[in-house]
Amino acid sequence: MTSQQFCTWEEAVGWLIEQPDQQELVKSCYYDLPHQAAAERYWQSDEWQSIRHYLPTELGDALDIGAGNGISSYALAKDGWQVQSLEPDPSHLVGVGSIRQLAETNHLPITVTQEFGENLPFPDANFDVVLARQVLHHAHNLPLLCSEIERVLKPSGIFIAARDHVISHPRDLPKFLAVHPLHKLYGGENAFLLSDYISALRQAGLKIQRIVKPFDSVINYAPRSQQDLKNEFRQRFQRLPLGGILANLLLNDGFFPTFLQGISYLDHRPGRLYSFITFKPGDIQS
Repeated sequence: MTSQQFCTWEEAVGWLIEQPDQQELVKSCYYDLPHQAAAERYWQSDEWQSIRHYLPTELGDALDIGAGNGISSYALAKDGWQVQSLEPDPSHLVGVGSIRQLAETNHLPITVTQEFGENLPFPDANFDVVLARQVLHHAHNLPLLCSEIERVLKPSGIFIAARDHVISHPRDLPKFLAVHPLHKLYGGENAFLLSDYISALRQAGLKIQRIVKPFDSVINYAPRSQQDLKNEFRQRFQRLPLGGILANLLLNDGFFPTFLQGISYLDHRPGRLYSFITFKPGDIQS
């Protein structure tokens, strides 16, 4: 990896795509080309299947905030949602241009708006679902962003914030940024305390249905699968005295989900990923 700082995110990702030794990272971020193949792979991914579990069964209007190159908008539209996609970057590689190309090529019901999430140009109570994948930690004003999301949600509407970076103490932020593989290319990465996210969501009037900790769901540890995690932990156990016995006890299919929940409580890595499943109180019929 280079220590070079690029002027735009498009330049940074374009450089990354051209590096033969970075293709695994490119693919895990869904930056690989063509966009169509990357978006289709995301729609079929374990991560999306798990996010879909929290979406309403009755289809309607969805807002995808900070939509990037459009993979989440594509997935929502492929599932039958009428999608409004919001993204501030005009780029054809990582922004509005990419989303429009996906929508037009696949004849999907996606309307694209170039804007930041703190200034949503939509009426009150307009969406059944708001999705923000890897977005809240980029907020310039986290409480304002959450307040705007609550405003445009219909009563009983669902807001899902997926894969947001968490730190345990402000001093952990430089440690996280120093090891983030993309931050050194362009900057722009960030992380908040867990309490910051919870406070912003609640102050906005959103009710938290579930806080998804780092290893609670593939939403957070994708593109690794649960089997990938099991293999990684087995390798670590093998280095310990009686590691084979521990592996057999803790990594069997029946106990492994409980083991992962315990690991989530112990995980204090700077920048670990959390997701938040929330809803706007109220009766949509009232």
